[in-house]
Amino acid sequence: MKYIDQAEINRLLENNKKPSAAELKKILTKAKALNRLNLEEVAMLLNVSNPESLKEIFSAASFVKDTIYGRRVVLFAPLYISNICANNCLYCAFKADNKVTTRKALTIEEIKEQVRWLLSRGHKRILMVAGESGKNPVDYYVEAIKAIYSVNVGQHKIRRVNINCAPLSVEEFKKLKASGIGTYQIFQETYHEATYRRVHPSGPKSDPDNRIDAVDRAFTAGIDDVGVGVLYGLYEWKFETLALLMHIEHLEKKFNIGPHTISVPRIEPASGVEFTKNMPHKVSDDDFRKVVAILRLAVPYTGIILSTRESADLRDELFSLGISQISAESRTSPGGYSSGDNNQSREIQFTIGDQRSLDEVVASLLEKSYIPSFCAACYRKARTGEKFMNLAKPGTIKGKCSVNALITLKEYLDDFATEEVKKDGYRLINQLKNNLEPQVQESLAKFFTDIDRGIRDEYV
Repeated sequence: MKYIDQAEINRLLENNKKPSAAELKKILTKAKALNRLNLEEVAMLLNVSNPESLKEIFSAASFVKDTIYGRRVVLFAPLYISNICANNCLYCAFKADNKVTTRKALTIEEIKEQVRWLLSRGHKRILMVAGESGKNPVDYYVEAIKAIYSVNVGQHKIRRVNINCAPLSVEEFKKLKASGIGTYQIFQETYHEATYRRVHPSGPKSDPDNRIDAVDRAFTAGIDDVGVGVLYGLYEWKFETLALLMHIEHLEKKFNIGPHTISVPRIEPASGVEFTKNMPHKVSDDDFRKVVAILRLAVPYTGIILSTRESADLRDELFSLGISQISAESRTSPGGYSSGDNNQSREIQFTIGDQRSLDEVVASLLEKSYIPSFCAACYRKARTGEKFMNLAKPGTIKGKCSVNALITLKEYLDDFATEEVKKDGYRLINQLKNNLEPQVQESLAKFFTDIDRGIRDEYV
């Protein structure tokens, strides 16, 4: 598999099994200074098992996350527009030979209906998801994106559409870029070549190099925000984490920027998919905590995304270890929102662990003094790619993130929140305002006055 030296990964893991206390301290000091870790340093952290040392790793991850992004956590919703797929991925309910799954591709009007439902709940950011049909899909994607942006419910519109779809050509990626997408997201699933070929036996996805090269093609086409990830459970988690970082090193070297986001999904049961009942490399909750914390230390500038695959309790815990973006109130089937079918449909990709409503997720964040954020300002201010990295790496993006998060939180509280959530939200806003610089407080007060006057969608 291109860019991935499996022998080197195995060597790193074998030769760094017992990092000393001095080595650990040196690595964590480097990470807390917001410096990227190299692969050998990450291998040492991956091999740490001492409970006291793990506490130090977790504490450092929390420090780095708060230093760069502050207390804000970005919220979004996935929107599945199609589950028609030509691949036979062993772990996915959308695989072509799964007779249990009911196939569906949403019409443009059905897509708009889904967006109206999401807007009525308070959502502002969408990750559009589609199966790989094997046909030329880019025109359908572009039409769907335009439809999503065209919908409004009162003053409310979707502010940013990101997309998770199969690899495209450079010219097709240019069409996606022109449609106004934010981040292009694609997961290699597993970086272990033999495992990749075994779990992707047929279909376009069976070529691992075409998939890994898709990120390069997206960058070449001008999409400077990309999202990568591993599907944890297909192969050994330490190997996968180092391989993911090796891929990121390639991107940084070739394009001078790494991924905007990293996703860390774990395999969940799927209807009609025997493979998910006996996963070969199941990742425990304890090891999963290590994955999140170590990724936050290894690539401090990158957003880390957690889906509703995980339980509500674990998701709430992982905010402090490095998670900066989460999906909420998710449905994993085409048309799943307006139907209200959250986990029973024969069209879902996987079962959902956290079935809380958006308002319940917001309430949980507020309880822990995190700022629920619906902000999309960086995309609209062209703070993407290298410009974003230059703000994120030294932690200066935090100021803009915190202010925009408070603006979007007030909008949500005024327009969508239940009374109890509204009360808790205003309590947090008033608490956090007092910690801002006087000029920032003044600026924020003007935004809040505009919101009270009925103005929406302002940002810095």
